[in-house]
Amino acid sequence: AEKREHEKEVLQKAIEENNNFSKMAEEKLTHKMEANKENREAQMAAKLERLREKDKHVEEVRKNKESKDPADETEAD
Repeated sequence: AEKREHEKEVLQKAIEENNNFSKMAEEKLTHKMEANKENREAQMAAKLERLREKDKHVEEVRKNKESKDPADETEAD
């Protein structure tokens, strides 16, 4: 009976340790996934900002070119 009780305690302890390990692994994984998500969102925001800046620059160049073209034509005459 004592042997069976001891086996039960050992088994219970093993189950508890396994549960603790699983819980820690899950928390670690969740934390890592959240960090990855935040990094991905930050990178996406930075890329969108650069894209907006490029679009803005292209628009400025287009406007400057349009305003210069008529002047170039009159100078050529």
